[in-house]
Amino acid sequence: MKVLTIRQPWATLIIEGYKRFEFRSWKTNFRGEFLIHAGKGIDKEAVERLKKYLPDELPKGKILGKVTLTDCIAMNDELANMLAKENNDIYTTHSFSRNYAFQLENVQKFDTPIDAKGQLGFWNYDEI
Repeated sequence: MKVLTIRQPWATLIIEGYKRFEFRSWKTNFRGEFLIHAGKGIDKEAVERLKKYLPDELPKGKILGKVTLTDCIAMNDELANMLAKENNDIYTTHSFSRNYAFQLENVQKFDTPIDAKGQLGFWNYDEI
């Protein structure tokens, strides 16, 4: 199954249902289910700013769950404004520095995260 490694706290915000879009500099034609992997990197400013949405400990180096990628949208002012109105804490101007928004649905959080080493871009994990 495909996997995407995402820095914390963004991986947890997706799995907890707070973040419906993941922003990337690259476009993808892939649609379907993939796993969310929490990388070992942490955006410390975001953790501090978003702590009201987060658990006390953020897993790192673990697959947290799966989602369905339903669309890849080129970022534009209309989408940025819509997301800022939805949740200005999570969807700040800083979030839109990427060119594409991956629309995520059907979030399924795993009861027990799975240890895994991350990679750049989509990568494959065959042990599920």
